[in-house]
Amino acid sequence: LVGRARDLYTKLKRKYAVFYDDGGAIGKRYRRQDEAGTPWCVTIDFDTSEKPGDTFTLRERDSMQQKRITEAVLFALLDEHVY
Repeated sequence: LVGRARDLYTKLKRKYAVFYDDGGAIGKRYRRQDEAGTPWCVTIDFDTSEKPGDTFTLRERDSMQQKRITEAVLFALLDEHVY
């Protein structure tokens, strides 16, 4: 999982201001990022590695909704909302 997460982080940081966090439980990570004002969090979990389709979990800060998306959808979403 760490390899997949770092790979995605490397791709994202080429174009966006991103932060990699692997400390503590996922709930605590979400709280830290919520406090910092991070609009979206991408999580690499066991579903990412076990299910076909190469998806990630995207969590939106304001609604706290989570959905599974592909890397292409993630980049399209960021392009739409960041630029």
